[in-house]
Amino acid sequence: MAVPLIISGISTPILGAVDTAVVGQIPDPASLGGVAIGAVIFNTMYWLLGFLRVSTSGFTAQAEGAKDQNEILLSFLRPMIMAVLFGLIFILLQQPILQLALRLLGGSENVSGFAATYFSIRIWSAPFILLSYVMIGWLIGMGKVRLALATQITMNVLNIILDIVFVLGLGMGVSGVAYATLISEVSAVILGAWFIVYANREKIAQINMQMILQSTQVIKMLKVNRDLFLRTVCLLIMTGVFTAKGANMGEVTLAANAILLQIHYIMAYLFGGFANASSILVGRAIGGGSLSLYKRAYVLSAQWGFVSAFLLFFFIFLLGPEIISFFTTIVDVRMVASDLLIWLLIFPFVGFWGLQLEGIFSGATEAKSIRDSIAIALSIFLVAIWLFVPLYQQHGIWLAFVLFSLARSFFLSLYVPKLSRSHF
Repeated sequence: MAVPLIISGISTPILGAVDTAVVGQIPDPASLGGVAIGAVIFNTMYWLLGFLRVSTSGFTAQAEGAKDQNEILLSFLRPMIMAVLFGLIFILLQQPILQLALRLLGGSENVSGFAATYFSIRIWSAPFILLSYVMIGWLIGMGKVRLALATQITMNVLNIILDIVFVLGLGMGVSGVAYATLISEVSAVILGAWFIVYANREKIAQINMQMILQSTQVIKMLKVNRDLFLRTVCLLIMTGVFTAKGANMGEVTLAANAILLQIHYIMAYLFGGFANASSILVGRAIGGGSLSLYKRAYVLSAQWGFVSAFLLFFFIFLLGPEIISFFTTIVDVRMVASDLLIWLLIFPFVGFWGLQLEGIFSGATEAKSIRDSIAIALSIFLVAIWLFVPLYQQHGIWLAFVLFSLARSFFLSLYVPKLSRSHF
């Protein structure tokens, strides 16, 4: 289960790199800046609504474990309505969102113009991309991880092909990149939704609106989604403060931090694959009332997380400078990044624990514990930034980040006995 989920996660940043590389062939550097700003706006919007995938996966796995056919379909249809509503709200509020984002992110008039062009085209796929979160979450919850991976790969490959055709072939520039993303997102979701609906058409015909809007389940879904949303807000604040502190120390430190954060994200996707796999198994265990499956999923995810942490440690220890060289040819940036590399050697051991536990709690749809532990971790991070940055400069930023990861893991682990008691 974990391997396709890891590949699925890593496909997203690879797609972003291809988009950037294609736009980078355009002589005007402002177009590259415009696409970069546009991508940041969408990444932030969709990251905040990532709970649609996580909660759908947990509720679906529990229904699958309980062998409740109606609830399996309802766990798809309820968040589907929410995804469409949020997507339509984004379309209706596109101008206020764009103006606020451009004011916050800055950029020259030319860059802002290209960002506006990119945004005004791609925004129309908002309902579809949010539907894809629900769809992929449902497929993962059902254990159909290869089908979820196939859907994402279809979207990404189509996007890459259309990027090349529209930008390099037809010379459409920034508009071509935006249209390529729009068409690929809409096409993949329509294809995936058709597979799901066609395979379950007879069962869906038996579902009515009263069943979808059943108050107890709707309220539970809204509470879980609220807590996961607040968890993401905490992560967004942490990342924003981290980036801002690095920017205050100059372009070289900012660039070095950006490279190390990208390496960290790849590590997080690896751990996230095992977390998502454990989420499926824990959901099934709780749905089916199987304590042995719950314990097995918990132990296996911890073991694989620990093994992955060791492998990543040795990989970074042996090849760290070469990996940094892959990202940049600027000597000063390489030197600063290499100096800070020790923090990436520590991260796997303090980070895998919390990500693994988030998978366990997501499968149990117990998001309140995730929210509370990450809020405590954010508080510790902000205090650490205040204390250590004046003393240790860029090392102080990374010390605060490692303490955040450790606190996130430690405080969530304190909720595990309560989780076990409440369900078994």
